[in-house]
Amino acid sequence: MFDEVGLERQLSEARASLRQVAEASRAPEPREIVAEAADGRIVVTLGTDGRVNAIEINPMVLREGVQYLAEELQSAVNAALDERGADARTDEPVADLAALNATIERLQDEGLRQMRQITAGVSDVMRKLHGR
Repeated sequence: MFDEVGLERQLSEARASLRQVAEASRAPEPREIVAEAADGRIVVTLGTDGRVNAIEINPMVLREGVQYLAEELQSAVNAALDERGADARTDEPVADLAALNATIERLQDEGLRQMRQITAGVSDVMRKLHGR
């Protein structure tokens, strides 16, 4: 009939699976990123929100011309964005949501089956108590 230990085991398995999903989906806290170009004469800072917080340009770089400045500035911004993207990537395994869903469905089915057994057992006891 109703196996309390089995139900507790099933609930424990479901909770463990849900904890695994929660842990796998946790993203690391973003950090401030600083990237340089033009031999350190251009410095770009990305804030924790991913937006450009600061651009520092050494006036000496202006002697190289506008095109050079634009290319190096683009290089610094792209380097910062690449680093931010690398921070977001992870080698951690991603939770198998299909397997988790199947486990939860199985646990629900088993729980329903056990509840039917409990209901049938209670109904049987009630019939016996009332002499039917």
